[in-house]
Order: sequence, then structure tokens, then C-alpha cells
Amino acid sequence: MVLLIVASVCVLALSFTAPGPTALDQTVVALIKEFPGLFGWFWEVSYDLVFGWAIFLVVVALFSRGRKRLFLTELMACILALVTGAIAGKIAGTDWSASFGGIGTTNLEAAYPAMRLALATAIIVTVSPHLVRPLRYVGRWIIFFGALAAVALGIALPIGVVAAFAVGVGVGALVHLVVGSPGGRLSLDQIRAALRDLDVVVGELQHSPLEPSGLALARGTALDGRILEVKIYGRDAWDGQLLGSLWSSLWNRGETPSLIGRLERVEHEAFITLLAERAGVPVLPVVAAGMASDSDALLVLEVTGKPLISTPPEDIDDAVLDELWKTLGQLHQLGVAHGRVDGYRMMIRPDGVAAIGDFGDASIAAPASDLAIDNAQLLVTTALIVGVERAVRGAVSAHGADALQELPPYLQPAVLDRASRQELRSRAWDLGDLREAAAQAVGIDPPKLEKIRRVTWTSVAMFALLGLVSYLLISAVAQVGLEAIITTFNGADKQWLLAALLMSPTIQVAQGISTMGASIRRVRLGPVIMLQYAIQFVALAVPSTAARVALEIRFFQGYGLAPVGAVAIGVLDSVCGFVVQLFVILVTLLSGFVTLDLAGASSASADASTSSSHDLSALVILGALFLCLVLVAIAVPRYRRFIRDRISSSAAETSAALGVLRIPKNVAMIFVGQVASQVIQALVLGLCLKAFGFEESLASLILVNTLVSLFAGLMPVPGGVGVAEAGYTAGLVALGVPHDAALSTALAFRAVTFYLPPLWGGFAMRWLRQRSFV
Repeated sequence: MVLLIVASVCVLALSFTAPGPTALDQTVVALIKEFPGLFGWFWEVSYDLVFGWAIFLVVVALFSRGRKRLFLTELMACILALVTGAIAGKIAGTDWSASFGGIGTTNLEAAYPAMRLALATAIIVTVSPHLVRPLRYVGRWIIFFGALAAVALGIALPIGVVAAFAVGVGVGALVHLVVGSPGGRLSLDQIRAALRDLDVVVGELQHSPLEPSGLALARGTALDGRILEVKIYGRDAWDGQLLGSLWSSLWNRGETPSLIGRLERVEHEAFITLLAERAGVPVLPVVAAGMASDSDALLVLEVTGKPLISTPPEDIDDAVLDELWKTLGQLHQLGVAHGRVDGYRMMIRPDGVAAIGDFGDASIAAPASDLAIDNAQLLVTTALIVGVERAVRGAVSAHGADALQELPPYLQPAVLDRASRQELRSRAWDLGDLREAAAQAVGIDPPKLEKIRRVTWTSVAMFALLGLVSYLLISAVAQVGLEAIITTFNGADKQWLLAALLMSPTIQVAQGISTMGASIRRVRLGPVIMLQYAIQFVALAVPSTAARVALEIRFFQGYGLAPVGAVAIGVLDSVCGFVVQLFVILVTLLSGFVTLDLAGASSASADASTSSSHDLSALVILGALFLCLVLVAIAVPRYRRFIRDRISSSAAETSAALGVLRIPKNVAMIFVGQVASQVIQALVLGLCLKAFGFEESLASLILVNTLVSLFAGLMPVPGGVGVAEAGYTAGLVALGVPHDAALSTALAFRAVTFYLPPLWGGFAMRWLRQRSFV
């Protein structure tokens, strides 16, 4: 991480004086050219050797057994180095052809940066941890003399050589952060030495065949015959895969990145293990924990049984199932949730007692939902081994039907880790069968999932027809013909439109943060972002607000929430969005930075009094609309009874869902996500407007976008088709943009934020369906 930051800062700093030559460049070039003439052939050989050594490393990885992943890593480094170097050169004024041409020839003029050197450095730095020390030093000397040769031969200036070196080092560091490096896997001799630092002496020692990401596992035999499990958090075992672990944690349950140090992780697991052991919970006893002399953190546990997954099904009788549930129940009585209950963490001792291991992801003072998830994971684990009927019967026998009535809603793929989901695919039954069997055993109806309206070709055709009619009406009202729109689009700057299209998907990221804040369940950002993209797809069939609420309800039911609780989260997310939109509108109007000429006159000619009257009128209209809605809800008996019945019948679930408003972090996520969504949409609108040659302040764009989003979201029209286009056109015209540019901007903005996103939204919906999130 330090190398990546330093390299990035170096490239950024050099960009202010690139491409040179600077005074320092001229001095260094003159100094190198003072070397005797016999160095001419030496410089040529050194520069060619840079490329030759890099190719040699790639070829060796390609044809070596078991090194295909290293080869792919080298290809990743090559691509990143080429892209990064070309972008740095383009910023400094170097043509693309000159940048890439410098890789294969030495006849070009000095280019910034030295691309061959950047490419070779990236490969050598990436491969360096995989090489023995002599070969690592060979690569470093080759880079050093190759850099001098590039300057001596006039291929690059010193500033270009330093930039190339920074690009290569930065790319190598980034690749190591993404895929890790072999520096974190200690050898058996190193593990023995680290154990001796903790006063633990072992005889036989071997690497464990099962290793989770972020640490190394080893099995050994103590001198007194005890079997020991050693967890090693090496200096690279966690930090070397930081970005990879962060990415994995966004998508997979049970993979939570911890930014605390490796010693703190050992202390956390040892503390909860000792806490459980003191309360009488069968665990794997802690033998030693601490930091070795080489700064590797170790946790040594005594293995007192064998994993449940390795126990033959015929050896697991009803007594063993009772022991499993009893042990997990004892842990829950302490208020501790394990978080990763599966066949590898649940152990069976020789005397038949069940024990629990691996408390790395356990939490104390856990909420009831986390304890219920533990129970659901154990039911799935036992069902994978002994079958659905015996697993359900064992759960009911251990806890009783009444205690398990809340369990069926949690039997969803979203509460399982990746290994359990993969194991589940190989069975003849699925979670639906297990859910029905559990519901039948406890005497309740199986939880029904919210039905989602499907997007059909008929709905798409109706959507297209609605869009065509809306366009004809808007163009007629705006008095802008098709020919004028085509002319305006032909003259548009396509780069700005491309930038708007590339920024558009980040809107759903901000909305996903808001949805996570509204959830009373801990969910992953990755699936939530896919949910937001899927909402864009479903909006083809139903109005946008209804699509969001319906799909979010179905999504959170997959996390074990009852329908009412899922409804509360979906509604809370939408209502908070509505409130934030009103807040943004009020702030922008009261700030005085925006003037809307709603009568169509130029905003520049409006005086302060007219602006104030417009602002006051808008505030009065918004307040009156809100007051009318409240009065209607109170005065009309049918609406009043409906609201009262909904509140009384679902008070507990609604109260639990609204409990997130008492958590500052969740409130902050909702607010930040909703505001960021409005700001990003305004930026995209500004990019589209810039493409047609006009600019407006960010405050003006935020006001227009928020007003239109609020109005279109309340309309019972799928996606606000026609309504939104008319609103954006009117808003931009009120800002002083000509009619043809305003309508073209509105159409372009809607294309990149609504009409095109369903293309990748369909893939997101398919992804969610394949993993049973919806």
C-alpha cells in the first residue's frame, strides 16, 4: 500500500513538469554522455536486456507447471502498465502512437514515460516475490542499467525514466494488493520457529489442506501427543490481499474484512474462545496466542475432535444432533453469535460431545437476528449431512416447535456463506424444500415471497409506444422538430456524452448505500448494488417507486425478514428519499444561488424581487401539497382505517424496521446515499448539457433534477416516461437554455440514466435470481 501511494504521488508530481526537459534532465544527460565511447554497445545491450528479461519471466511462468496463475498475474500487470503509462503520457502531451511505439523501437525521439521500462518494471516487480533472492537482484540491476541506457541512447529523458519506474512499481504493488503474494505463507521451518517464540514445541507439522483467505493454517503434534491447529496471520497473508478481501466481502457472507491488525484479530478470537470455554461451552481450547519475533501473529488451538463434515452420516444419530443444538444453544445463552456455523466449525469429540471452533467472525451482545441466522446455518449444515427430515426432526427435538417458529424465514441463500451455497447445489433438494419441511414441523404456513411483476415483451412494447407518444407531445409543445434534434445531436461533443454514460452506473452505488442504511439486517454492498441495477430493469414494467418497493421487499425476505418488516424497509428507503429530495429542494431555493424563470423569460433579466417571489411560491406550493395529503389521510375514513389497521397489525415488525432511525450510522448512510444520488444525477445532467455547448451551476442542476425526480416518481407511469423528459426540458429552459438544446439534453440524460441501464439491469436481475436473492 505504501509503494502504491508513493508511486502514485510520484507520477502526479512529475506531471507538472512533464514531459521535460528540465534543468536536471539536461544535467543528467550531459553527465551520462561523458562516459567513454565503448559504453555505446553496453547501453544498447542493457536496454535490450530489459525487454528480454521481462519476456523470459513471462515465458517461464507460461510453461512451468502450476504457474498459470502467475502468468495471468503478469498479463494483468502488462495491461495495467500499458494503460497507466499511456494515460500519463497523454496528460503530458505524448501521442498514443509515440507512447506505444517506444516499446519496440529505439529510433524514436525521447518520449514520456519510457514505456518499455515501465512495462518491464511492472513485470519484474510483480514476479519478484515468486523468485529466489539471486534472481530478484538480477532483475533489479537490469532495471537500473536499463534506465541509464534509456537516457544514454536518447530514448527517454530522466523525468520519463523516473515516471516509468514509478508506473511499474505502482502497478506491481497494486497487483500484489489484488491477488496477494507468496510472502505471507510461512514455510514449516518458519512456523516451528514462530511456535518456539510462544514456548510451543511440536513434532510433526504440516500445512492444512483447508485454508481460508487472510491466514495460513497448519496442523501439528505436540510432544505430549495433542493435536494442535496453528493459525498464522503473516505480514502478507492479510495485508497482501487487502483489496481482494475487501472486494470479496462486498459480495459474500462470512467474508468480513477487518482493518484491525493481525495481533488484534488473534486477541479477538482468543478472547471469545476463552469466554465460551469459561461458561462451559465445548470449544477448541486455546494453547497459546501472541506475536512471534518476525511479527507474525499466531493462535494455537488444541483439536479435540473431528469436523462434522468428515463424520459419516451413519455415525450421526439423534443424540449427536441433540448435542450440536445443545452446544450452539449454550453459546447463544452468552449472547454470542458465531457467524459461520458449518460442517468445518462444528466438531464431534470421541465421547460424542459437540464442540465449536473458529470464533474469528464471532460477535458478543449479538442481536436476536444473528442468533437466528446461526440456527438456520446449523439446520442447513445438518440437512446437508443427514438429510432434510432427520435435520428438521433433530432441531424440533432439541428446541421444541415453539422455539423454532421464527426459523423458516431465515432459510434463505443470503444467510449462508459461499461454501454452504456451493454444497447445496449438489443436493437433490433445495432451501425451499427445507423451508417447507421446517414450517410444517413447527405448525406454521411456509413464508411466502413477494411476487414480482415480470418484464414481458408486451410491457416493453407498451413502454416503447408510451415513449414515442410522449416524445411527439413534448417536441410539439417545445416547438422543436425531429430535424432540429438530430442536428443538435450531430453537433454534440460525444466525449461528454460518453463521460455521462460512464458516470451513470455510480448513481446506483449511492442508492445502494442508502438501502443498506435503511436495513435492519446486515447486508453486503455488492448484492445491494445489483438490486439497484435490477430495479432499473423492473421499472420497464411498473412505475419506478413501486418497482423499488416491490423488489426491495422480495430482496429482504431473502434475509429472513417477514413481509411486513421487508415492506417497512422498502417504504422507509423510499420515504427517506422523498424527504431528502424535499430537503435538497428547500436548501437550494433558500440559498438564493438558483433562479428559475418559470414564465420562460431569461433568468438573467429577472430581478431579486421576482426571484424571491418564485422561491416563496414554490415553498408555499410544496407545503400546501404536503398538508393536503395529511388532511386527506386523516379525514377520509377508509384511508384512516387502512393506516390504523396496518400499524396495529404490524407494530412489532414496523417498529423493528424503523429502529434504524435510532442508529446514527444508519441515518448517516441513508442521508449520504440519497444526497449523493441526487448530486451524481445532477453531475450527469451537467455532462449531458456540456455536450451541447451549455453550462449551468451545480446548484441549478441539483434543483432541476430533484424537482423532476420527485414529481416523476409520484406519477403512476412506468419510469416516468414522458413526464421526466418534459420536466427536464422545462427546468433547463427555465435556467435559460434554448429549447432545442434543453430537449436534446433531457433526451440524452434520460438515455444514459434510464433507457440504457435496463441493458445491464437485466443481467443484474439474472444474477440475483441465480443466487436466489429474489
